[in-house]
Amino acid sequence: MNPGGSYSRDSRYITTRITADGRDGFPVEPGRYRLVVSRACPWASRAVIVRRLLGLERALPMAIAGPTHDERSWTFDLDPGGRDPVLGIERLQEAYFARDPGYERGITVPAIVDVPTGRVVTNDFPQITIDMSAEWEPYHREGAPVLYPSASRPEIDAVNEAVYKDVNNGVYRAGFAGSQESYADAYRRLFDRLDWLSQRLERSRYLVGDTITEADVRLFTTLVRFDAVYHGHFKCNRQKLSEMPVLWAYARDLFQTPGFGDTVDFDHIKRHYYLVHRDINPTGIVPAGPDLANWLGSHDRAALGGRPFGTGTPPGPTAPEETVPAGHTPLTD
Repeated sequence: MNPGGSYSRDSRYITTRITADGRDGFPVEPGRYRLVVSRACPWASRAVIVRRLLGLERALPMAIAGPTHDERSWTFDLDPGGRDPVLGIERLQEAYFARDPGYERGITVPAIVDVPTGRVVTNDFPQITIDMSAEWEPYHREGAPVLYPSASRPEIDAVNEAVYKDVNNGVYRAGFAGSQESYADAYRRLFDRLDWLSQRLERSRYLVGDTITEADVRLFTTLVRFDAVYHGHFKCNRQKLSEMPVLWAYARDLFQTPGFGDTVDFDHIKRHYYLVHRDINPTGIVPAGPDLANWLGSHDRAALGGRPFGTGTPPGPTAPEETVPAGHTPLTD
């Protein structure tokens, strides 16, 4: 937060890439790396969804940090003994410092760690999911969807840029605004963009083309948090998502699609925002609502046509160790 000013995200990420040709020194190798996420974080949730849709669970194993953190870092408090069983560390910070002992930027998720050295390779979240599609292709499951098709990349990139500025990051610009003016600007841009998205999706089931793409993943992770967090906690309160008919139907359609809703942990989402952001929520009280059963309601989006997975197939059942706990999602209640 910037008292008296607008919120500016620190975007100085570690941009090393894991590629098929290993040009940055880190070739794609199944089992070599560990994707560290928190289900609370929308940026990390993108990677969780893409990994599951593409079937990269075995090639790129995942560590799940707890939903809260302090000023130092995310912790592995969900694991026995409070340590990640593969990396052997209590805090993600340790993997960042293993790469750079003087590291002073954000200890963020998602991060991909090189298991043999215990060092973070990258936390560049927009590139991580693109590389999952383009660089890890030999390890995609049979029937995996094409989330970043070559012919549609310019349009996907343009939609992603607009959605990032005004929606993905826009809710944070509203929630962490340091002045009435900066809040009003973020609020206006957010809802103008949501209106634009509603118009775009009124006659099209998905954002780009007739199949799920990277663009849908990026919008979904903000929409799924909207009523639970952003509407009240971040003062994005012109309407709830559930009061915007097109976007609400679109979000439910994706939520009910294998690979999307089955990765969402509403308990972790709410605990993160309401417990960590004490400057916004000093009591630390976590709201009981909203009613999650509404996510399973009819959406009628299939009438618009489209093929969620293109010529491919849905992912199989979630692995037991990665299943969202009962009570944290309406899918397992």
